[in-house]
Amino acid sequence: MTDTIDTPTTASTASNDRDELYIGGRWVVPHSTARLEVHSPATGERIGSAPDGDAEDIDAAVRAARAAYESGVWSRTTPAERAGVLRRVADIIEERISSIAAVVSGEMGAGEGDIATLQQLPGTGVLRAYADAIENEIAWVEHRTGLFGTTRVEREPIGVVGAITAWNVPLYLACNKLGPSLAAGCSVVLKPAPETPLSAYIVAEIFAEAGLPEGVLSVVSGGVETGKALVDHPDVDKITFTGSTRAGKQIGAACGEQLKSCQLELGGKSAAIVLEDANIDEIAGMLAFYGLFNTGQACVAQTRILIPRSRHDEIVSAVAAAAEAMAPGPVLGPIITEKQRDKVEDYIRLGKEAGATAVVDGGRPEGLDAGYYLAPTVFADVTNDMRIAQEEIFGPVLAIIDYDSVDEAVDIANDSEYGLAGAIYSADVERAIAIAGRIRTGTLGINWYAIDPGSPFGGYKNSGVGRENGREGVESYLETKSIILPMGYEPAV
Repeated sequence: MTDTIDTPTTASTASNDRDELYIGGRWVVPHSTARLEVHSPATGERIGSAPDGDAEDIDAAVRAARAAYESGVWSRTTPAERAGVLRRVADIIEERISSIAAVVSGEMGAGEGDIATLQQLPGTGVLRAYADAIENEIAWVEHRTGLFGTTRVEREPIGVVGAITAWNVPLYLACNKLGPSLAAGCSVVLKPAPETPLSAYIVAEIFAEAGLPEGVLSVVSGGVETGKALVDHPDVDKITFTGSTRAGKQIGAACGEQLKSCQLELGGKSAAIVLEDANIDEIAGMLAFYGLFNTGQACVAQTRILIPRSRHDEIVSAVAAAAEAMAPGPVLGPIITEKQRDKVEDYIRLGKEAGATAVVDGGRPEGLDAGYYLAPTVFADVTNDMRIAQEEIFGPVLAIIDYDSVDEAVDIANDSEYGLAGAIYSADVERAIAIAGRIRTGTLGINWYAIDPGSPFGGYKNSGVGRENGREGVESYLETKSIILPMGYEPAV
C-alpha cells in the first residue's frame, strides 16, 4: 500500500530532492524505490532528484483521480468556478516566476529571460485563454430542433486524463496539459519528462494553493515504463502527449487498441519561406531566431529556410551573421543531454557528407566545457532530400534551401512528413496569406511567428493528432451527450 503523508499542499522536503509523489492532492511515499537523478545540462551538476514511479504508483494516482471525478468535487463545478482557479494559478506563477525559473533553468538549462518569454508568458497565457473559453465561448447546454422535435445537447468532461509532457519547455507544457483538461472538469494524472520532473511538482502545489480540490490532480514522475503504465491503465479515459513522433505513434497505437481517446503533439521540420520581395535586413534576425530559439529544441522551430535562388548570396550572408550573433551561454542554452548533443553533431557530419556547405560551422564553444553546449550551424546548398532537411534534429542547425518559383517553394515546404508550423515573409501580406493556404501545416506566421493562446495549435501528418489552445483545446476534453426530449415538449431554458 502507498502511505499517505499528512501534508496536503506542501512537500516533505524544501530542497530539490523530492521524496514523495503528489497523488490525489497529497504527498505520499511511493511504492517504487527507484529514483530519477536530475542534472543541469548547463553545468553537469546534480540539482535534485525525484521518485521514478512504477505501475502501482500510477494505479494509486488513477484511482484517486477516478474517485475525485465521480464525486463531482470538480467535474460538477461551474465553468466560472473552474475559470477562477485557472486565473489564480496564472497570477501565482507570475508572482513567483523568479523562484520557479530557477528550478526550470536548473532542469533544462534555459536562461531566466528565455523562461519568461518562452514558458511563463505562453503558460499563463493559455491558462487565461482556457478560462475565457469555458466562460464565454463554449455552449455547455444547447437545444436543437430536428426531425423529432427538440434535442438537448450537453457537454461534459471526458473523465480521467493521463498527461505526458516533454522536457524542452516544462513549465509551459504543464500549463498547457493541466489548463484545458481541468477547465473541462476532468481529473488529471501528470507524468512529466524524467529530465524535468521538479517543476511539475511546483505547478501542482500552485494549483492546490489556487483552490483545486484534493484528489483532482496527481503528479507521478518517472520514465518510459511509468508513462506506459499510465497509457495502459484501463481507468484512464484520455491520453494527451507531447514528445517525439516515434513515441507518439506507440502511444497512439496503444490507445487505438483500447479505443481510448488520445491527443498527440509531436515533431516538426517547419519551413520559413522568404519571398522575392522580402526585406532581408528586417527579417534576418527573425529567420535565425525562429530556427534556433531554445537552442533549436522546439517542435515549432523553423529549421528549413526556403529562399529565392536569385537572392542566395545576400540572404545566406544575412542569416549566417544573425545566427553567429546567437552565442551559446549568453543567448543560447545547452542541449538537454550529452547523448542529444552527440546526436546533433552526427547530423552536422551527415550534412557535410551529403554536400551541404556549413557557412557557419558551430561546434562546441570554448569555455563552456562543463555543459552540453553547441554553437549554431548554418548549412547552405541544401537539397530537400538530405537528412538534415527531412529529419527533426532538435538542435541549433539551420538548412537553407534555394527555390526558383513560388510553386516550387510550396512543394518543398510540403515535402515533409511533418506539418506543424511555418512562416512566410513578404512585403505583400495578402499574397503571403494566399500562399499560406497552400501549406499543409497547422500554424503559420506572416512576417513572424507565435503560438496564440486563444487559437488552435496542432499539426498535420506526423506532427500529431488533435488541437490545443483556445476553445478547440478545451473541446477535445469534452464528450457530447444528446438527450432526446418528448415530442411537443418545449424546454424552459
